[in-house]
Amino acid sequence: MVQIDTDRVLATLRRLAQFGAKGKGVCRPAFSAEDLASRRWLADQMREAGLDTSIDAVGNVYGRSPGVKHALLVGSHSDSVPTGGWLDGSMGVVFGIEAARALREQMPAAPVGIDVISFADEEGRYLSCLGSRAFCGELEEAQWDTLAYEGCTLRQAALAAGLPASGLARLDPQRHLAYLEAHIEQGPRLDRAGLDIGVVSGIAGMHRYIVTFTGRADHAGTTPMEMRHDAGMAAFEFAIDCEQRFKAASATDSVWNFGAVQFTPGVANVVPKVAELTVELRDISAPVMERMSAALTALVAERDGARQVAVSLRQQGALPPAVMDARLCQALDHAAAERQGKAMTMPSGAIHDAMVLARHIPTGMMFVPSIDGRSHTPVEDTADHHLVLGAQVFFDGLQDVARTLQATAG
Repeated sequence: MVQIDTDRVLATLRRLAQFGAKGKGVCRPAFSAEDLASRRWLADQMREAGLDTSIDAVGNVYGRSPGVKHALLVGSHSDSVPTGGWLDGSMGVVFGIEAARALREQMPAAPVGIDVISFADEEGRYLSCLGSRAFCGELEEAQWDTLAYEGCTLRQAALAAGLPASGLARLDPQRHLAYLEAHIEQGPRLDRAGLDIGVVSGIAGMHRYIVTFTGRADHAGTTPMEMRHDAGMAAFEFAIDCEQRFKAASATDSVWNFGAVQFTPGVANVVPKVAELTVELRDISAPVMERMSAALTALVAERDGARQVAVSLRQQGALPPAVMDARLCQALDHAAAERQGKAMTMPSGAIHDAMVLARHIPTGMMFVPSIDGRSHTPVEDTADHHLVLGAQVFFDGLQDVARTLQATAG
C-alpha cells in the first residue's frame, strides 16, 4: 500500500498553526491578515506538491492535478473562529495536500488525480460556507454587495485583501468524480468510545428561529407583579416549556439550543417590554426537524397572550440535512479496517463544506477524535497517533474511491 509521509503531515499542521497563533489555538477569521497569509502559504505547499494552484476572488485556494481528465476533490477550510483551535478545518486541507503529493510521487500514472481546495470563510464571518457556495455556483453576484461584516461588504473585503477582482474556482462535475473531507469530530463520541475513525453518514440540517415576546415597559419597583406585562418572564417560561416539547418530538441525534436572548430596554429597574429568543434545531432527518418545528409553532400559538404578552415567530434560516454517498462511506470504513482502526458510522451535528458539495456531487466525510470533544476553543486537540492513522486511512479511502468511480466514469 502507498504510504503517506505522516511526519510531514504533523510538521505541516504545526507550521500552519503558527499563522494567527493565540496560545495553543489560532485566530484566523476570514479575510484577516493572518487568514490571507496562511492561504498564500498553503498555495505554495500545493505547488510544491505538484498542483497547478491559484487563489480566487473569494480566497479559495485551489490546487489542480495536471495531466488528468478526472480527479477527486479533497479539502476543507483553513479559516477559524475568532479564538479557535489549530485543527478545525486545517487538518482536512493538510491531509489533502499530502494525499496529492503521495499520489504524484508514488503513483504518477494514476488515471484519477487529487485536486485540493481550502475553502474560504467556512465559519461564516460573511456567510457560512461562503467559499464552497461560491465554488458550487450558489453565491449570487448581488450578495457580494449585501453580505457584510462590521460595515465592510464582501466585495470591499476581498478587494482590500488583494484578491482578484473577478474569477472563481468552479466545481466541474465532469472532472470531479467526488468530494471527500477529513475533519476533527468536534464532539465527544469517538473519544469517549475509544475509537479511531468516524465515517460520517450525513450532516444534520438546521432550522433557526427568532421568538419575539412583546409586553409593556413599567417601573420594576412600583408595578405589582400581577399587573405586569413581563416579556422577560414570558420568554423564560417559554424556553422551559419548549425544551419539554422538543424532547417529545425529537429523535436520538436531535439537538436544540437557546443560544441568544435579548431584552428591551434591558435595564435592571424596568420590566422588559420586548424579549427575543433565538432557537436552533438540528437533526439528520428532515421529517424530524419539521416535527420539532411544528412543536415550536404550536407552543407559540398556545403561549400568545399569556402574562399579557404577545408571542410571534419568524424563521431566520434553514439548511437541509445532507446524506453522504454510500459508496464513499463504504470505502472509508474499509480503509479503517485494513489499517486496524476502530471505526463507527455517525452523523455530524456541525455544518461543514461537505454539506454544500453533497448537493452537487457524491460526497464523503471522515472524522478523527477530538480530545474531550473540545473544539472552537484553544484547547482543541487530537492525539498525534490519531492524526497519523487518520491521514493514512483517508488516503487509502481515496484510492479505493478512485478505483470504484473511475470504472463508471470511463
